[in-house]
Amino acid sequence: MRDRFDPVIEDGRIRHGHYGSRPGFTCGAFEVHGPSGRRLTIIASDGVDVGPLSGWEHVSVSIKGKFPPNWQEMCWVKNMFWGEEETVLQFHPKKSEYKNVHPNCLHLWRNVGLDHPLPPSLLV
Repeated sequence: MRDRFDPVIEDGRIRHGHYGSRPGFTCGAFEVHGPSGRRLTIIASDGVDVGPLSGWEHVSVSIKGKFPPNWQEMCWVKNMFWGEEETVLQFHPKKSEYKNVHPNCLHLWRNVGLDHPLPPSLLV
């Protein structure tokens, strides 16, 4: 995960209340306009000392309304929080382990210190 966020992200940082954080943290909640102009709500965690999430960088992305973020928006978010050469994943877990706490919210994950293997580039 980037150690400094783009000014677009920092300008959208929520600074007060339950999700409030100070500028410069690599964790926090943000409300920004994405590449499509829709307002994205983003919650980011750097995976440091966060209990069960320790070792996992995580970003959730949602949009008010009945539609989830689209591919273009998720790619934009990935690039805002991670470098071009970092692989992040979107999981589709077994049904028995699936949690749906917030409808239309998508998640990006990166295991810190692990360069996750991918299929051959021809297939990706």
